[in-house]
Amino acid sequence: MKTSRWTLPNLLTGFRFVAAPVLLWLAWHGYGIAFMALLAIAFLTDLLDGFAARLSGQVSEFGATLDSWADVITYLTIAVCCWWLWPEVVVKEWLYVVLVVASCLLPAITGFVKFGCFTSYHTWGVKLAAAAMGSTLYVLFLGGPAWPFRAAAIICILAAVEELALTVILPRPESNVRSIWFILKRHRH
Repeated sequence: MKTSRWTLPNLLTGFRFVAAPVLLWLAWHGYGIAFMALLAIAFLTDLLDGFAARLSGQVSEFGATLDSWADVITYLTIAVCCWWLWPEVVVKEWLYVVLVVASCLLPAITGFVKFGCFTSYHTWGVKLAAAAMGSTLYVLFLGGPAWPFRAAAIICILAAVEELALTVILPRPESNVRSIWFILKRHRH
């Protein structure tokens, strides 16, 4: 029996694909507050899709891959939109912006090079990095101090390093890996 891909978790994830062009439009036209409001909803769907999948028993490889693609699209959209809306802040924080974008792209590219597909590890480190980045973007771009964003960028890099190490260690891609320590522990046994 073939199961439907139109599950609640996948629809929540899919919202981010729909939101990306709207976020771009809002940023291009200078609607910073509307952009931040829609981005908050996109972040909320990112938080809820995994919970919904686990609670409903609808965890799937397709859902994990869809979520990873949505994450990359969302983060790249955020980078472009923030450049359009707050260029002076992006220029001032360019190093940390580059670190965040690199933390998103390098693990994806490395996974494609090794496995020929997108990796969907969804480690605890990546979840922590997403939460940190999601909250500190608002602080930074709505006039607060830069240090929380900078700290979140470092967390993003550490999460990316863990994903890169997983790609090096694993013989084939796996979804929903808690952390590299669980993989190393499993390999010892």
